[in-house]
Amino acid sequence: MGWAAGYMTRLAAGETVSFCPRGNSMAPKIRSGRLCTVTPVDAALLKVGDIVLCKVGRAEYLHFIKAIDRDGPRFQIGNNRGGINGWIGAAQIFGRLTRIDP
Repeated sequence: MGWAAGYMTRLAAGETVSFCPRGNSMAPKIRSGRLCTVTPVDAALLKVGDIVLCKVGRAEYLHFIKAIDRDGPRFQIGNNRGGINGWIGAAQIFGRLTRIDP
């Protein structure tokens, strides 16, 4: 069970969640410790550049959608430092970032 498991459960139930993620992989877009709000989302509405709360393998991320293969559909997830986490299906995306508080 990772850092975001509880948030993912709440998003799957249709709730909006807010939390303060730690780390620098998304800086300067998301600075460590900033309050982020994530809402449930229909995967059909996602686009490249959206930031999503997702699971890639066993790891949980609040990272960018870098590419979309609509035939899958599948989504390539990566950070703001050029790193790519991998490709995932829609079921591994739990919500989209809608707000970052200063």
